[in-house]
Amino acid sequence: MNRNTIFYLVMLLIVGGGILGVVKLGAHLPGPVHTEATLAAEAAKPHVAAAVPASGSALGAMWSTLRTNLDHPLSHLFIQLLVIISASRLVGGLFTKFGQPAVVGEMMAGILLGPSLLGWVSPDIFQFVFPQTSLGTLKLLSQIGVCLFMFTVGMELDVRQVRNKAHTAVVVSHASIVAPYFLGVVLAYFLYSSLAQPGTNFTAFALFMGISMSITAFPVLARILQERGMAKSYLGNTAVTCAAVDDVTAWSALAFVVAIAGSTSVIGSALNLGLVVLFIAAMIWGLRPLLPRLFGKEELERPEPSKRTLAITICAVLIAALCTETVGIHALFGSFLAGAIMPEIAGFRHKLAVRVENFSTVLLLPLFFAFTGLRTQIGLLNDLGGWLICLGIIAVATAGKLGGSALTARFTGMSWRDSLQLGALMNTRGLMELIALNIGYDLGILSPRIFAMLVIMALVTTAMTGPLLSLFQRMPVRDEAPDGLARS
Repeated sequence: MNRNTIFYLVMLLIVGGGILGVVKLGAHLPGPVHTEATLAAEAAKPHVAAAVPASGSALGAMWSTLRTNLDHPLSHLFIQLLVIISASRLVGGLFTKFGQPAVVGEMMAGILLGPSLLGWVSPDIFQFVFPQTSLGTLKLLSQIGVCLFMFTVGMELDVRQVRNKAHTAVVVSHASIVAPYFLGVVLAYFLYSSLAQPGTNFTAFALFMGISMSITAFPVLARILQERGMAKSYLGNTAVTCAAVDDVTAWSALAFVVAIAGSTSVIGSALNLGLVVLFIAAMIWGLRPLLPRLFGKEELERPEPSKRTLAITICAVLIAALCTETVGIHALFGSFLAGAIMPEIAGFRHKLAVRVENFSTVLLLPLFFAFTGLRTQIGLLNDLGGWLICLGIIAVATAGKLGGSALTARFTGMSWRDSLQLGALMNTRGLMELIALNIGYDLGILSPRIFAMLVIMALVTTAMTGPLLSLFQRMPVRDEAPDGLARS
């Protein structure tokens, strides 16, 4: 044997002998005495029931131990992550093969994992994978995912592009909000008594129904344009700009509605809105100019953000989210604004978005889809009347959003073909709609029945976008613009 081997064996003998000797000596020590402090600490510890073997056999004892370990909250979370991410990627990939955006499949996967399918087909498996006690953790993780997603949405907002196309963008996007919002409020008048959550007032329900009809999914719309090679076209640029203006306006309106719904008096609503205005001013005129100096020019121009840069960014998102959550208008508004004020130097936003978006879309956003699916009970639409109301909601949402956008775009000078395509794109709701609906559900404004109808509406209107675009693209181009109006 060589020298190293001999040294290794001698070391093992000395250390092993030493350990055995200490263990032998320690066996004769007197046992510890419980003091008042140790008794109090023991009482405060969460007690886990000991595994009781199902039979006297070693196999029974092993099975009982495995089952106890599977019932641990961390084990349940791992099972949920495996099931949700696998289902999300599988169904999302399947939908892309049929020409649909992956997000539609991911939304559908969330519903399939909920009581609408899995809970109906196999209640035992559903209860094992999604026990009621685990939903709190799932909800918190999904909210973190939504906040990170809204941060990336804020970074995708290009204010310069909005300025360049301000005339068409502002007119069309605001028309695409005003028309469906009005129709949503009118619809709320007929649905309030039967479908609002008991205890909510009509004002909050009506305003929220208007919001649910008005939202456009800016990120989904941008991805549809990229997949179809329309991102650099005149129509694509106009659609992205309109959706960006729509996003800012709709989310500002939603913040206003949430502030009203979350307050118990007019004075409380005014104070909430005042705090929101102060927060926005502090972010835009206080933090935004400070960020480039805080990061440093060298850091902003790096090909990849450093750990220090990522830490500063995450802290900024968390502070902004905490502020808006404390004010009472939901953490996602702060996250969105944090993204909107990030520096644009040397493509810094894009470099950040790649890292944050990959993590949130693969791991955390599927949790949000699943959590939404757990809340969606399509079985509540168990009669013809319920399905007719659901179809009516889809029709009103489409008429207001697609119709309002297309008619206004036509008035500004676009051809009918481009106007209808723009209307179809603005009718895309996707994930943004689900975020708004969950806020309404959490605030106690939407009942489980109307929540299920609106989730179906979000799925259908998003799935309609591709087929409608293909249909309108086959229309002949006839540029019979109204007199005095030129194509902008």
